[in-house]
Amino acid sequence: MDYEQEKTVWVIGHKNPDTDSICSAIAYADLQNHIGKIKYEPKRAGNLNGETKYVLRKFKVKSPAYVDDVRTQVKDIAFRRTVGVSSGISLKKAWELMSTGKIVTLPVTDERNHLIGLIVNGDIAKSYMDALDTYILAEARTPYRNMIETLNGTILVGNEHGRFTKGKVIVAANSLPVMEESIEKDDLVILGDRENMQKCALKHNASCMVICGGTQVSQEIIREAQQKECVIISTPYDPFTVSRLITQSMPIKQFMRKQSLVTFGAEDYVDDIKVVMSKVRHRDFPILDFTGNYIGMISRRNLLNMQKKQVVLVDHNEKQQAVHGVENADILAIIDHHKIGTLETSIPVLFRNQPVGCTSTIIYQMYLENGVKITKSIAGLLCSAIISDTLLFRSPTCTEIDKEAAAKLAEIAGIDMEEHAKEMFRAGSNFKSKTREEICYQDFKTFDVEDIHFGVGQISAMSREELDEVKEKLLPYLEKALEERKIDMVFMMLTDILTESTEVICAGEGADAAIEQAYFKQKINNGYKLQGVVSRKKQLIPELLDALQNNA
Repeated sequence: MDYEQEKTVWVIGHKNPDTDSICSAIAYADLQNHIGKIKYEPKRAGNLNGETKYVLRKFKVKSPAYVDDVRTQVKDIAFRRTVGVSSGISLKKAWELMSTGKIVTLPVTDERNHLIGLIVNGDIAKSYMDALDTYILAEARTPYRNMIETLNGTILVGNEHGRFTKGKVIVAANSLPVMEESIEKDDLVILGDRENMQKCALKHNASCMVICGGTQVSQEIIREAQQKECVIISTPYDPFTVSRLITQSMPIKQFMRKQSLVTFGAEDYVDDIKVVMSKVRHRDFPILDFTGNYIGMISRRNLLNMQKKQVVLVDHNEKQQAVHGVENADILAIIDHHKIGTLETSIPVLFRNQPVGCTSTIIYQMYLENGVKITKSIAGLLCSAIISDTLLFRSPTCTEIDKEAAAKLAEIAGIDMEEHAKEMFRAGSNFKSKTREEICYQDFKTFDVEDIHFGVGQISAMSREELDEVKEKLLPYLEKALEERKIDMVFMMLTDILTESTEVICAGEGADAAIEQAYFKQKINNGYKLQGVVSRKKQLIPELLDALQNNA
């Protein structure tokens, strides 16, 4: 996944989305992609219902991707793209990379770019300061190429890709007898231009000689070294400098941190990583993508420059109906047709709210205002949304503006609205294969009045028989819905599209009293029959709010 991609604005409808919520998100993103330079992308904050799935299939439009949280994530931050290094590079090379890049931590990765360790400047400093065992170079399996690089040397005999794996490191003194006593097989010997000392090293089967001062090595020594498979490295440095530098040629894997590495995923939320950062006093933390590959480093300082997600909300303006984390996002615009709700923004934003039957009607107007041609598929989506939200113009929320928009859109899309509406409603009322939970929440919104938190769902169908089956499924589920959604009351509207009537079933302390006060109705067969009531927004919610406020 490319985390360098351009900034994208997400267009999102409410949770438990209906057809208008999905279609208006798709259409608004399409409109903005025609008139602006920033990329807009539709998203959904819940599962699609049967009606919406039918509409998307009919007009061959891909479903928006699902998002459940719009808080800022690690991938939204301009974190540092420090390249991972091989565990075989020398300490000296690692130090140079840190100094050049002005960083304190290097990520160590394998050939698949998987993180295998970290090396920090403190680890390197410690390796310089500690009194290291003379066998440490062999224990670290130090590559000869590292020695050549660190000592600015040249290999005269041997393979630079080989490793020093046995023996200790000794600095040959000027005294041959002393050298004879200290040298052993497989040792690495640091010495000067004295040929008798060089021969002594070969006689005792040293595995490597580092010859200092840029001294010319005789052909005799070279031939004997080749026979004995002794590596010879020539360096311009003196023995003291070589003895000081050679430990810096060890590979960093000898000192890197391998266990209990604290890493973050690119998809992690900043709120969560802040908690970890406050407890773990590291300067830098590696970031991994969803496959586990290393992609960069992040520090506390990077959090100062983080960019919030940018979103446009359609078909709602209530916080409790919005996707989780919306208060942590930058809301650029709100396009809606409901009452003004509880959402707050930190800065002024485009807020377009019109008393029409459908958000898609407003977006249709915006296409006309901007002179953008509406494609057949977008016209089909917008028309379907208007049909759905107005129940084919039966809802009291429907206006002449909605009817005119739907007629123009139907013409562009090449559909017969009556026939299309029948197919849509039939797809939406196919309840036999759905669970009680799916039916309950397929079009469900929550509201607040005073200190009461309540939810209202609506199920629409073409026949009373279908609604009676739904009622039997939902009645025993309502108490569970109260617990699951942590609400005080729940109301379910079972709307008969053909007879333009609704039966309300409810649960929760005070729910029956609220309906009875709002409509002066008595419960019959566990429900309240409301003739002429088909709109949640215009006919049920206002009456419920008044009743609940009067009882508060």
